[in-house]
Amino acid sequence: MPEIILKGELFEYELKESKKALRMRLSVFPGGILKVAIPKGFSRELMEKFMRKKSTWIASKIGIMKKRNYDPVFHGFSKKEYQKNKNQALGLAKKKLEEFNRIYGFEYNKITIRNSRSRWGSCSAKKNINFNYKIVFLPEELLNYIIVHELCHLGQMNHSKSFWDLVKKTIPDYREMRKKMRNI
Repeated sequence: MPEIILKGELFEYELKESKKALRMRLSVFPGGILKVAIPKGFSRELMEKFMRKKSTWIASKIGIMKKRNYDPVFHGFSKKEYQKNKNQALGLAKKKLEEFNRIYGFEYNKITIRNSRSRWGSCSAKKNINFNYKIVFLPEELLNYIIVHELCHLGQMNHSKSFWDLVKKTIPDYREMRKKMRNI
């Protein structure tokens, strides 16, 4: 794994070169994992110069993310795990959507299970709802929050007060659930 010294401290990082990347991107993941994505053929000197320029940000984010509860189940992205759990996640999502939608009465179209790196769910303007397959590993209170959150986007396609009022109907402690989700 490549390493760089920033402000006297040694940092390891994962490097990915991509033909599709238009610019350099730094990301820090739970557990303090630093990932660097660069366009194919990008100068290593420029990359390291940029990393040194962002060294305060990098060190700060790594410190924050190392404190978070890191569970490789939630942060691994293997296709094998996705295939293994996809159908169970779909069944669970359908069951929970049906259960909560008895209260809300929203119309939705397709439910899809994805292997997303950064999202637990999404809702489109076409009334399609997507969930990450990793919902099968969540405690029930967090699973319910994710399901209700996406369901409520059918009523409000934003995060306005009206949206949160909808969520609060069935998840009165939604603020606490949001905090817990940030620590996963």
